[in-house]
Amino acid sequence: MELSWLMKLRIAVAVAIGVGLIGLLIWPSVAPDEPFGLVSMPAFGNAIIVGGLAFLVAFVAYFLSWPYGREIGILAVPSGLAVWAIRSGSMANQIQMNPTLNLRQQLFTTLRWEPVFWLAIVALGFAGVLVGQKISGQKPKPQENRKKSKSKSNGYLNIVIALIGSVLIAQFLIAVFAQDVRMLDAKLGSVVAQPATGQIVFAVLVSFAITAFLVKKFLNASYIWPIIASALVTGFAVATYVKMDVLQHLIQQWPATFFANAATSILPIQMVAFGSLGSIVGYWLAVRYNYWREHELK
Repeated sequence: MELSWLMKLRIAVAVAIGVGLIGLLIWPSVAPDEPFGLVSMPAFGNAIIVGGLAFLVAFVAYFLSWPYGREIGILAVPSGLAVWAIRSGSMANQIQMNPTLNLRQQLFTTLRWEPVFWLAIVALGFAGVLVGQKISGQKPKPQENRKKSKSKSNGYLNIVIALIGSVLIAQFLIAVFAQDVRMLDAKLGSVVAQPATGQIVFAVLVSFAITAFLVKKFLNASYIWPIIASALVTGFAVATYVKMDVLQHLIQQWPATFFANAATSILPIQMVAFGSLGSIVGYWLAVRYNYWREHELK
C-alpha cells in the first residue's frame, strides 16, 4: 500500500492542473475588487465559467491520472479552489468593513448559504471524473461492489449518521485546531481571534481528514459525506454562534478580529476547499489502515 513514485507523480499532475487552470488562470474572474476583500460567489456569467472549467479540469485530470483517475482526478478542483481560498482576505477584514449589527447580520446571512455554491463546483468536478470513467469503460473494483451491497440494509441510516457526525466532529476539531489568541469572556465563555491563513489551512485539512477517517473506519462510508458536511459546517456554526445577542455582545465588548467560535472566522471557500481535500486524504488513510490491519498483522 506504499505510494510508488508513479502514483505520486499522478497525484502531483492532478493537483497541478487544478492549481494552474482554476487557481491561477481564471483568478481574475473571482478576484475581489478591494485589496483585502473576500473571494465570494461570482456573478452568474463567471459562475458558469467556473463550473464549466471545474468539470473540464476534473475530466482531463481523470485521464492524466489513469488508471487511478477515479481516485486521483477528484483532487484537481478542490486544489484549484484552495489557491483562491489562500489568496482571499480574512473574515476579520470583512467584519471591520461591516461595523454595525445590521451589516454583520447581513454578512453572515449571505455567507451562511455560500458554501452550497462552492460544494456545487466541487460536485461538477466529481461529475467530470464520472463522465471520464464512463467514457473509458473502467468499472469499480469487485471488492468495492461487495462492500456496497453488504451495507444496503442500513445504508440510509449510515448516511444520516455520517453526515450529522461529520458536521459535529469537524466543527469540534476546527475549534480545537484553529487557534489564535483566546480570551475569557463572562457571557460567551471565551472568544478567539482571527486565525492566520496557514492555521486555517492546517485546522480544516486535519479536522476533515480525521472526520473522514472515522466515518470510513466505523461506518464504512465514503468521503462524499464529510465533503458535503464541509458545506454545512459554516451554516451550523452561524446558526449556533452568530445569534443577534451574541453579535451585539461582540460589537460592544470586543474588536472586530474576535469571534465566538473559530468556525465562524473561516470563509466558506476555505471550509469547502480544504474540507474536501482533507476528507479525501482521511478516507484513503482509513483504507490503508484497514488494509494494514487485515494483511500486515496476520
